Amino acid sequence: MIPHQWTNKERKLNMWANVKIKNGKELWLKALVDSGCTHIRIDKQLVKEEKIKTKLLNFSFEVFNADDIKNGEVTRIASLEVKINGHKKQIDAAVTDLNGMDMFLGHG
Repeated sequence: MIPHQWTNKERKLNMWANVKIKNGKELWLKALVDSGCTHIRIDKQLVKEEKIKTKLLNFSFEVFNADDIKNGEVTRIASLEVKINGHKKQIDAAVTDLNGMDMFLGHG
């Protein structure tokens, strides 16, 4: 069940994503749709709290906010099954700090 309804302003950029993690647990995550984001990202605090399994990359890459301020370095990804509006897709999300948002849905 979706946690709450969006205000008109929130609805323009956000959506609820039903995410299934490796242990079979399903979560409703608040997702920001961001066409300028080059990777799909998931919040590192959420990953820690929900004990979402991650995989260490054999490389790393820097991520930046829209204002070009460095947000950190990605060294881990989480493999997730995401369902939105009847679409289901297996994704690898970069684990990074999202400052209160659960997930960024970019064009990654």
